[in-house]
Amino acid sequence: MLTISGNPRRTCQTVSRRQILTAGGAGLLGLTLPKVLAASESSAFSGGRAKSVIFLFLFGGPSQFETFDMKPEAPSEIRGPFFPIASRTPGLLISEHLPRLAQQSDQYCVVRTMSHDYNDHSGGGHYIQTGHRWQIPVGGGFSSTPNDWPSMGSVVEYLAQNRANGHSRDLPSYAVVPNWLGRLQDKGQYRRPGQYPGWLGLQYSALTTAIDKQSVSDNPYWRDCTDEELKFEIEGLAPEVPISTIRRRTSLLEQFDESRRLVDEKGFQAYDRFRERAMALITSDSTREALDIRRESPELRDRYGRHLFGQSCLMARRLVESGVRFVTVHYDCVDGYSWDSHRNSDDVKKHLLPTFDQGCSALLADLSDRGLLDETLVVALGEMGRTPKGNATWGRNHWSTLFPALLAGAGVVGGTTYGRSDRLGERPDEGLVTPEDLAATVYRSLGIDPQLTLPDALGRPIPIVENGTPLTGLLTV
Repeated sequence: MLTISGNPRRTCQTVSRRQILTAGGAGLLGLTLPKVLAASESSAFSGGRAKSVIFLFLFGGPSQFETFDMKPEAPSEIRGPFFPIASRTPGLLISEHLPRLAQQSDQYCVVRTMSHDYNDHSGGGHYIQTGHRWQIPVGGGFSSTPNDWPSMGSVVEYLAQNRANGHSRDLPSYAVVPNWLGRLQDKGQYRRPGQYPGWLGLQYSALTTAIDKQSVSDNPYWRDCTDEELKFEIEGLAPEVPISTIRRRTSLLEQFDESRRLVDEKGFQAYDRFRERAMALITSDSTREALDIRRESPELRDRYGRHLFGQSCLMARRLVESGVRFVTVHYDCVDGYSWDSHRNSDDVKKHLLPTFDQGCSALLADLSDRGLLDETLVVALGEMGRTPKGNATWGRNHWSTLFPALLAGAGVVGGTTYGRSDRLGERPDEGLVTPEDLAATVYRSLGIDPQLTLPDALGRPIPIVENGTPLTGLLTV
């Protein structure tokens, strides 16, 4: 979103309860809480292997049994309809419908023991993208609110803005492609929580793209759509207004603001900082070039797959190559096919797994070929797994107690697995990993201290992760 409002805040190191009480009690002596909560943006993004993160969010809940934690020796009512194939990782069996990723398993680690107790899409989606459990009603609370916890991407954007110390930047530090979560589902009725800055402030929102089909008469599906069939825009901008017009309007606004500034100098200083960032992103040649996927060769685009997920993975690579620190790719309900596979496994078999296999494998290979994989952390997972027992057509219900994640790049040791599930694929047997642990790992990889605190709307220090432990065993020094 490019609607920018709110107030600038500063980043604070973790402080103890004793320090807070001491600061509160020493106010008359000149030692106030804001002084204790001094900024630490100079230490952010230091000491981590990752310069950027690409977060592939498979919203809906891919089944562990049909992806990376197959159970061929389990009872027939559990093991599922797909056959396992060997990978390059010892002891790792992968679905037959992920053949490309099976051949690339030496590039990534499979975490088999992601787990939480929020068995709901919206709540789970918020939990995974923020690292915080939030009281979103199960079966309700479908839309985001200003009280939600900030996403990991928004925290990164916040730190980057504070590090820039008010200077405008051509590119954002946080981007979301191809659409905000929920835009393709139920006609965009719900803005699913998780990707937004919540109480941190709207100025730390992602630059979010919106992609629509011009017409569905000839090609009702996203797969194999040509560029001419798609309408691309940045959310919050009128697509019919060219950049040159926006620049002319900017000049008029500057003249108008100069007059108003004489009336209220102080108020417009804050406003100008937010408008400056928005206009810098809108009019930036760097932003436009990074988003122009047509600059890539047809052969490379074919390798990623001429479908929405594949082209979005390619867009994510272009963005991190240009300097964006955190890119989320939403794989959410394309052509009516959802990872939320209650009814059957046909959609998973024919559409979801093949497109994920092609897009993700091409992304890993492309990053490696360009020398970017060593400095880019790739994370791929859903917000939950699926029940051990399926129905007659192998649909499975929600199961947040156990699900897998794929991690690659930025020092992640490839060709490995982390954790072990029980023989029925119900629960972690060893090495349970929570969303807090995942968030702490992402932050640590970026050189952000997971113990960092941020001020909420009332200025109170809030930790970016509570009770999360980075999975340092996955990472090389």
